Amino acid sequence: MPRSAALGIAALPVVALFLQPAPAQQATPSEVPTPVGPGFEVDSPIEPSPVLTLDQDRLFLGSAYGRRVDGEIVAASQALAAENRAIEAKLTAEEQDLTERRPTLPAAEFRLLADDFDARVVEIRRVQDEKVKRLSSRRDEERQRFYRAAAPVLGELVREAGAVAILDNRAVFLSADRIDVTDEAIARIDRMLGDGAALSPPPDPVPDPQPLPPPGGND
Repeated sequence: MPRSAALGIAALPVVALFLQPAPAQQATPSEVPTPVGPGFEVDSPIEPSPVLTLDQDRLFLGSAYGRRVDGEIVAASQALAAENRAIEAKLTAEEQDLTERRPTLPAAEFRLLADDFDARVVEIRRVQDEKVKRLSSRRDEERQRFYRAAAPVLGELVREAGAVAILDNRAVFLSADRIDVTDEAIARIDRMLGDGAALSPPPDPVPDPQPLPPPGGND
């Protein structure tokens, strides 16, 4: 039996993208306009309030930008899971074939074939693990990119309400619904960014593992 049995070829990386919200990118003072006093008059649906609240998760996932990113990552995750299943089936078949040939092969030749097979399994696992990590990193990077792009809109809301801060509603024990600006922020961000596709760089592809040369090199 090839040593791949010990490596667990059936345990290719599980595509488990933990889609919990990443910490919001904090706007720097230079990104948020200086709030004005309560007497500032503007035609705005935002009621004057010294403090506003916001649901960060819903802000991202409820926006056209967030829905696009979420859909792309789910699709890529599903494609990678299917790829892993196909690779697993192929390696299992190769391992079974090698096991059946073992009685007919000289020990040295079998060991060479088994070592090559094991090395390829290790390389495939490395490449597939890297693909999972790239997907997870992309999720975090897109959220940060979104919050940076949304900072001017949030600054507008602060200014129009004459507020001094927007708080994450998870950090607020009790508040009035009228100071939550999540829906208004989503509407304005959608108008400004659309689905944000122009802001997202294409993902950096991870090459597929290259097959090893046959035993004995090119001879």
